[in-house]
Parts: sequence; C-alpha cells; structure tokens
Amino acid sequence: MTVFRKIALVFALSIFAMISTMGAFASEGGGSSYPNGAEAVMAGAVPPPGFYFVNYTNYYTSEKLVNNSGDEVPVNLKLDVLANVFRFVYTTDKKLLGGFITVQTLIPVLLDMEIEIAGMKGDNSGLGDITLGTVVAWHSKNWHSAVGLDITVPTGKYDKDDLINPGRNYYNIEPVLGYTYITDGGYEASIKAMYDFNTENDDTNYQTGQEFHFDYHAGYHFGNWVAGLGGYYYKQITDDELNGAKVIDNKGQVLGYGPAVKYQYKNMSFTAKYQKETMVRNRTEGDKFWLKFIYAF
Repeated sequence: MTVFRKIALVFALSIFAMISTMGAFASEGGGSSYPNGAEAVMAGAVPPPGFYFVNYTNYYTSEKLVNNSGDEVPVNLKLDVLANVFRFVYTTDKKLLGGFITVQTLIPVLLDMEIEIAGMKGDNSGLGDITLGTVVAWHSKNWHSAVGLDITVPTGKYDKDDLINPGRNYYNIEPVLGYTYITDGGYEASIKAMYDFNTENDDTNYQTGQEFHFDYHAGYHFGNWVAGLGGYYYKQITDDELNGAKVIDNKGQVLGYGPAVKYQYKNMSFTAKYQKETMVRNRTEGDKFWLKFIYAF
C-alpha cells in the first residue's frame, strides 16, 4: 500500500524551477510521493499469508497546467513520465487484534521523465524514492479491510537545479486505510484512503502541505475476469511553506476516473487501467495508463 512512489509511482515531478517563473503550483514540483490511482481491483484487500511480487508500470502524459481557479495556464507544456516499480509483499501468519501482519517495500527501479515548459526543457531518469510499510489485514467471506503505515524515504536522485527529478528529497509519512466489499453475486466496491505528512526539503527550504487522497474501484467479477470503473481523488489539505512562510492559493486537487480490467491465471494476475484527470487545481491535467502484474510464490 503507499503502497507506493510512492511509485513511490508517481511521481517525482520536480518542476520546482517553475515556481520562480510562473508562481507556485500545489506541492513542491506539482507532484506527490504516492502515485495516485495505483490501486484498483481489490484496492482494500491484502493477500493471505505468503510472499508476493508486484510490478507496476505507469505512463503519465500532460500538455495542460491548471491554476487555482481551474483555468488553463497559457504556457506551452509537454510532460511525459514513465515509471516501473517493484513491490515485495510478505504476509505473515502472525496476528494482531485478529488481523494478519504484513510487511512490504516498494522500489521505483526506474523513473524516466521529460518536460518542456515555458521554453525550458529537462529530462532525468533513475531510481525513485523507496517506500517501507507495514499493514494489519482482516478477511471474511464478503469483506476485506486493512490499516497500515507507509514511510517513503528520499533515496532517489535529486538536484535542486534540475528541472525534474526522480527523487523528492524529503520524507513522507502516510497512514493507510483500505476496505473491499464483494457481494455473493460478484459485485465489488473498494477504497484505499491515505493521509500524507511531508517533511521539509532541506535543499530548497520548501515543505509540501498535508495531503488527503484515495483510490477507488467498482466492478464485477466473472470467471477469471474483473471489469469495472475506478480512479482516484486527491486534495491538498494544508498550505505549502517556503522558508517558513505559507504559499497561498496553491493547494492541489484532482479527480481521476476510467476503466480497469483484471485477469487471474493460476498464481498470477494482470491488470490494465486508463485514467483521465478532471477537477484539477494547481497541477498538471493529463492521462495515466497502468499495467500491474502480481505473482504469488
């Protein structure tokens, strides 16, 4: 769960240079430690005892920057981010308050990004920020629930003079709640809710505000398949701070939605998703494409 850069994805977008040329836009670099929309089918469930490998591949593209009023900023923008993240999950047979204890790590092994904005160009690639987490999960016939804590550490490459960076250069602490309900007829409703606390970037004296966000999914299970609609909602709760002073009118917001389909084959599963962004404030507005692979050992 931050479950993820948290993919680590997404994304370590550091358009910090833009702050001085165009005004501040929602969190440092306009991105977040957690890759909103990473989870879909069974988003509130943690697998039963065992060891699991998960691979996330995500592509994000945008040509639009939106201000605090919801209007497009008149600037030429082209942003492309490709992320590949390894997630290792180990659910133990030990219990706490009746729930199974799980530990995990997420390693964004590759973040490849390019940006063109206001006549400036930048590109960068490398390892992103790694996430470490622990979860307690409960299961019954029709529902699954989980509570956890993820911590993302600044392991990714970062240079404050670069236009875009794989790393964010600060810690992120994220409590997580997840819930999935499946009817006897195969209908599913899932949500994974998170609240983020960010430390200060010591290289820029910038501290991103607190963030609330959730991934959601509603779908139908039939045979080895699941199909449905899902996405994410993100809302920045508190103001950013630069040199201890509040950065006003730059809180981010975005709603993502789109189709998702999953196929289960023996001890493996494959998920594909598309998500369109809307209701954007102080962020880029674009499209996300996801592939997710799970292997149970």
